[in-house]
Parts: sequence; structure tokens; C-alpha cells
Amino acid sequence: MNPSIEQIAAQLQGYDPQALSADAVGEFLARLVAPVRGTEQVGVFDALGRVLARDLVSPISVPPHDNSAMDGFAFDGAQLAAGALPLQVVGTALAGKAWQGEVRPGQCVKIMTGAIMPAGLDTVVPQEFTKTLADGRIEVPAGLLQRGDNRRCKGEDLLEGRPALAAGERLGPAASGLVASLGIPRIEVVRRLRVAYFSTGDEILSLGEPAREGAVYDSNRYTVHGLLRRLGCEVIDLGVVRDEPALLEQAFRDAAGRADAIITSGGVSVGEADYTKAMMKKLGDVAFWKIAMRPGRPMAVGRIGDAVLFGLPGNPVAVMVTFLAFVRPALLRMMGARSSAPVYLSARSAEAMRKKPGRTEYQRGIVTRAADGGLEVRTTGNQGSGVLSSMVQANGLIVLHHGQGNVAAGEPVDVMMFEGAL
Repeated sequence: MNPSIEQIAAQLQGYDPQALSADAVGEFLARLVAPVRGTEQVGVFDALGRVLARDLVSPISVPPHDNSAMDGFAFDGAQLAAGALPLQVVGTALAGKAWQGEVRPGQCVKIMTGAIMPAGLDTVVPQEFTKTLADGRIEVPAGLLQRGDNRRCKGEDLLEGRPALAAGERLGPAASGLVASLGIPRIEVVRRLRVAYFSTGDEILSLGEPAREGAVYDSNRYTVHGLLRRLGCEVIDLGVVRDEPALLEQAFRDAAGRADAIITSGGVSVGEADYTKAMMKKLGDVAFWKIAMRPGRPMAVGRIGDAVLFGLPGNPVAVMVTFLAFVRPALLRMMGARSSAPVYLSARSAEAMRKKPGRTEYQRGIVTRAADGGLEVRTTGNQGSGVLSSMVQANGLIVLHHGQGNVAAGEPVDVMMFEGAL
């Protein structure tokens, strides 16, 4: 049985929903969510971004034979000595079939990259490093090679009967190629995570509606949809829900009945004149947080039925920041991925940044390569939580941690890069 919000809170030292650190949020969500059950078989082309359901055991060794890593000449490396080594070329080994001849001492075989190493031969000299002698033999220069050079050994990449990929691996292009290299056409992956999303608020306009005073078009619906699609989720789009109890209740019940997770934007700030928080409380086991962060202070989390709930703030940048910092890692955990925590890179700050200890700040940044070859990051300028254009300009979030103070120009800072997420 899943632990309640109260039980999880009791396990966290110093838990304070009115002043929660970003690290405590991550720890809380790691206890709240669990991997979904259910798997399916997919072809390799359809496996990109999916999570492997169980260890993939290699049915073959890769490579299946010792083979040449170079175009050159294969010979018995035991013949290497202090001086130059002359060798008679007695045949050619091509990729795709084994050379059947016999090679005696003082002889070699011309060999192509990927060709099977003939029996008794273990070393390859690259063609460009040899010279041809007057009698037609080739010469291997002294001191150039060691025995076994430029040979790929059978199974040096993958061994038959050993795990080639571990359960929980989120499959990228390289992993897809690895699966194909084993001759495996279909693999077992965790089923797609089903996530329902809707925006709340009477001031929200859907695309196609005429503009009116005091209203804004809903951008969150499209950014969250894109973030979920990038993650490989099955998105259940419930559109915009007005601030009416009956409509909100219907939306939450519909979402909880169809999805593994529910994401909303808007309606979780203190003093907001809507019914979203009241409906969350009525239907589920929900906590309302004030997170020590900027942007994105208000957030609601919990469960409605069997679905995990993430109630995000309404400002467009705050929605994306809280999604990247907290929701995305939690959803990856629900997908069964072994690695879910954001990965930071370090870059020098191109400017001074003011920061008070006691909260985590996520500033939109642009990472570039400096003249000395190092990574440098500067902010996009205006860091207001409604400045959506700044997220388009940025390629990462500068993460100024909870206990961190002012940053001087030239100091290293952590950056959460957008590539593959936003």
C-alpha cells in the first residue's frame, strides 16, 4: 500500500510545508512515486526513449570473431623484435568471409577493417605505416607495434549470455543500435506512462477564442504537452477547466480514472479566488507547499485515487522550472528509469549575480564556449516568471543552490541543461 502524505512527511527530518527546500522536495517525491506496472513488446525503431523492462541478455558475442580494427597487414605478433620486420604477403582477407589459407613465419595477410583474423594471427600493422621492399615484401618499422595491436577480440564489446543492457535503461539512439547489433528485432519495455493535464482559471483563453480584457491565452498547456511528449508519455489533454466546482470535480475524477499522474497549472497560490485547492483537498490526499525557490514557490502534490498529483503554479516560467526540477525526475522514476535526477554541468558565470542564502534560484542561462575553451554562462536578462521568451533564448537553468550566496563574475555555477528535456 502506498504511504500517505502524512507518513512520508514524518520520515523527513525538518519537513515544513511552508518553507520546503528544493532538496527536500526531491526527497519527498522519491518516496511518493513508484514505478508503474505493465510492459509491452516494441520493435527497435519504436524503442527510442522507452525504458527497458528487464535485463537484455546478449544472445551472441560482439564482435563474433577476432577481427581487424584497421586496413593493413595481419601477422603473428610473436615475430616482433628489436629491428624492422619484413613479411611476405600471401593473401587478402576481406570483411564478410574468413580467409582459408595458411600463414607461416615471415608471412602476413593483407586485411580489411572488420575482416576475421586468420588463424594464428593476432596483430595488424596499418597499411600507411609500412613500406614495400624491392622484392615485394612489406616491412613493419621497428618499435611501432606491440603484440595484439589493432585487433578487436571476440566479445570485447558484448559477451554471449551476459547482460547487454540493464533494466531501467532509457533507450537512446546508441542503445537502439546496440540492440540491433545483437540481431534482436523486438524488446520488452515498460508501458507508456499516462499523464493527464489541464489548466485552470477563468482568465485562461484557449486558442481560437477571441481575446478579452484581463484574459491571457494558455501557453502552459502547450509547454507541458511538449515536455511530456519529449519524455515519451501518453498525454491526456483535458484542456482548460473553469473555476467552477462541478467542472473541476469532473476533470479531476476523469483524470484520476484514466491516468497514472495528473498535472495542473494554476490555482495553488495562497489566496487565489478559485476552487482548485478545495477540490484537491476534497478528492485526494494532498499537501500544499511553499517551496524555498525562485521562480515557482507554490506547488501541490499528493494522490487522487491511484494517480499522483502535481499542482504547478500558473506563471509560464514557473511551470517549466518546477516541471524540470521536480516533476520530470518523478515521472522518470514512475517510468522505471534507473537514472532520474537532473545532471548539472559546471560553467563560469560571465556576470555577477545577487543571491541570498535560504532558497534555490533557477535563472535562465545561455551556455557558450569561451575564448579559452572553457564553458561560460550568462543570464538571459529579465528573470520575471512571466517572461516566456527568456526560456526560448536560454539553453539551460543556472542553479543557485539553497545555501549559496552572491556569485562573482568568473565563479563556477551549476547549470541544468535543456537538451533532450525542453
